[in-house]
Amino acid sequence: MTSSAEPASDPHVSFDTDPSRYRHWQLDVRGEVAYLRLDVAEDGGLVPGYELKMNSYDLGVDIELHDAVQRLRFSHPQVRAVVLTSAKDRNFCAGANIRMLAQSSHPWKVNFCKFTNETRNEIEDATAHSGQTWIAAVNGTAAGGGYELALACEQILLIDDNSSAVALPEVPLLGVLPGTGGLTRVTDKRKVRKDRADVFATRAEGIRGRQAVEWRLVDEVISKRQWDETVAKRAEEVAARSTRPADAVGIELPPLQREESPDGLRYEHVDARYDRENGLVEITVHGPEGDVPDTVERVHELGARFWPLAMTRELDDLILRLRANERDLGTWVVRTKGDVEDALAFERVIARYSRDDWLVNEIRHYFKRVLKRLDVTSRSLVALIEPGSCFAGALLELALACDRQYMLDGFLEEDSQEGEPAQIVLSDSNFGVFPMGNGLSRVASRFYGDDDHVAKLRQETGRRIDAAEALELGLVTDAPDDIDWDDEVRIMLEERASLSPDALTGMEANHRFVGPETMESRIFGRLTAWQNWIFVRPNAAGPEGALRRYGTGRRADFDRRRV
Repeated sequence: MTSSAEPASDPHVSFDTDPSRYRHWQLDVRGEVAYLRLDVAEDGGLVPGYELKMNSYDLGVDIELHDAVQRLRFSHPQVRAVVLTSAKDRNFCAGANIRMLAQSSHPWKVNFCKFTNETRNEIEDATAHSGQTWIAAVNGTAAGGGYELALACEQILLIDDNSSAVALPEVPLLGVLPGTGGLTRVTDKRKVRKDRADVFATRAEGIRGRQAVEWRLVDEVISKRQWDETVAKRAEEVAARSTRPADAVGIELPPLQREESPDGLRYEHVDARYDRENGLVEITVHGPEGDVPDTVERVHELGARFWPLAMTRELDDLILRLRANERDLGTWVVRTKGDVEDALAFERVIARYSRDDWLVNEIRHYFKRVLKRLDVTSRSLVALIEPGSCFAGALLELALACDRQYMLDGFLEEDSQEGEPAQIVLSDSNFGVFPMGNGLSRVASRFYGDDDHVAKLRQETGRRIDAAEALELGLVTDAPDDIDWDDEVRIMLEERASLSPDALTGMEANHRFVGPETMESRIFGRLTAWQNWIFVRPNAAGPEGALRRYGTGRRADFDRRRV
């Protein structure tokens, strides 16, 4: 890479993969313990122009990791402990590939960091809610994103071979910050003292051995001679404490079926229509049809065809594809279509069995994670609630995740006044079942500081709320009638398209997350506010910056003025 290199064009990204197609990971399931080994193919970069040396990674590596996390949760319920390690001797992971970052466009870097953060959060979520505890067996140096990968695990074991270390060298070597929560997890999760964290983050060579344990950067150092035996023992100890059912049988996650065209994407339960002229995409989630499973055995029989899981997988894939491949579509208009009672009936199945059945529990937490992915998506989100919508209970969370909600009061045409007008329904799902990254429900976030109103809304669960009442209760932004509907929606969308996307992204991120900070909200907030800014500064990304000069033998030429 030379200092004059121009950013490569961003490729069209697919998130489809399965273990038989992995190029960078080896998944080895041994009863209650699974071993996930990182073995990055140097020539396997998603974009030409760099080699993935020293187990460094790009987006393609993390797409496989995301898939592995999902399959461990759904297809291998007997797994109670996951050991994350390296297949390469004396090299755990060197983090994000520097040449990849140097040649990538700024939006590509941001989207890469966001997805990587979400994947690390999935690992923590599996430990917290699935009974699958992740252990990082760091059998070589873990630098930058490599150490951040270990930080996502519940335990970190470090080999004591007189050379392996953990490090966050981004500040001293690259002029940027750790991009996947490293600074935050060191202080908030590992409870490392502030002054020690400062030393650690500015020491390029990192810290190894007993000092790493003393500083809480790892939990245990293990001699090379006892490494394999001790790692296996720690995994067995964790597995013995898990509540995961030992005799459970997993379900297959078959490839998603979709129709892709220049005008949109269509799945069985979700579709998206592109309006490129106006810079928006219209997303419709179709509610369930057909019989509601009356037993948990029937849910297992349906497996990936069970509507809540099938819909969630499709919505997740759509969000990821739109974020990566359709950056010009800055406004997402979200609709639902279907019967309110059918949607609530499927929701009751989830509520009935999620406490006692591992699969139903996984589906509930998966929908929670997809809603969180929507929360941190840097697009303007608008919900349109019309006759025929099924924004009820869990599906109402889609509307509450949006920046604005518009609900039609009445019908648009005289000859279409059959059936019911637009209605929404609150359920227990809207009061904490699917928390945001700040730990609050979307209702509590919407009415932050007004606990009395939230309590009042709890008393309204289970009944249909029309447009006028929804407006009075504060559940929608506006409720135009049939005379004003088209103009109000059109003007709002045109106004949104006229504003600065950069300013909108910052504004939306500020408004969506209120109240208490959590480690998760800080990680994403700091990514938006700090890393995105630092990534475009000349000290990092300029011709004489650290990213461009890394590996050339020339020091970066920093502008020393603080701003």
